[in-house]
Amino acid sequence: MIAVIFNPTAQGDRAEGFRRQVARLSSSARFLPTTCSGDATRLALEAGRDGARIVVAAGGDGTVNEVVNGLVQLPIDQRPAFGVLPLGTVNVFAKEIGLSGSLERDWATLETGHCQTIDLAVARHAGGDRWFIQMAGAGLDSAAIAQVQRRLKKLLGPIAYLWAGVQALCGPLPCIRVRGGPIELSGQLALIGNGRFYGGRIPVFPEARLDDGKLDLALLQRVNVLSLVRASIALRTGRLLHLSGVLHQQAPEFQFEGPAPAQFQVEGDNIGPLPVRFCIAPKALRIVIHHSQQEPAIDRKVHAGG
Repeated sequence: MIAVIFNPTAQGDRAEGFRRQVARLSSSARFLPTTCSGDATRLALEAGRDGARIVVAAGGDGTVNEVVNGLVQLPIDQRPAFGVLPLGTVNVFAKEIGLSGSLERDWATLETGHCQTIDLAVARHAGGDRWFIQMAGAGLDSAAIAQVQRRLKKLLGPIAYLWAGVQALCGPLPCIRVRGGPIELSGQLALIGNGRFYGGRIPVFPEARLDDGKLDLALLQRVNVLSLVRASIALRTGRLLHLSGVLHQQAPEFQFEGPAPAQFQVEGDNIGPLPVRFCIAPKALRIVIHHSQQEPAIDRKVHAGG
């Protein structure tokens, strides 16, 4: 059984059209619609306990995160494989593993069941543990996320985040202190990556691998319009981590601290106030990938999923 978790009210009639398309493609899909925020976590846990071979997050990075947080509640030897059908605004993790965005092709990838075991990360804070698969951060990006309006997000897509970032630049930004790497650092934008991409197909962490047992840190010491323009140009040339004012470290864990009420985000959603400790859990999840996928973020020794 392939359990497909999705939001039946997402983007008007799009979710119902998605359901009809998948039903045409396969008779093995079991649809599990969510009813409220956080429901995907419960559904993923129940699907795993019911013996699903693959649990699929059909949605954006928020849905991916909720499903992962359900699967990690199962013993590691009982976790089904994890698959993604990108239906969200940005879909960073789908881009990380090279999904096409074509429902027919991505469903065919799920049907083959070729899997790779990857690391997961967890944010440990006063409110509990929040697991994630791709990225987290604090500083400017958390301030921008707090400014994003749902109406503009639905209307403008990723541009809504750019506009929110401009608004966040107009206010004071916290100084984020980072410990856990070779030396203590501080800056106004601190990003954690398990994979390479951030905010879409932006290679903020070009040295990151999903299965290397390490987290990557990219820290921008001072944030203003000029520093962001310089960073954008450096990203285009693949030299962000060589830019003055941008610091990079790799470690199994990092701790973020900052003044109240500074927040941290996971997969594009603000979770709670600092402090927070980010830790890696090696080889914690099997994900379904295309057998010919050649993206370098994962060691490509694949095997048939169970």
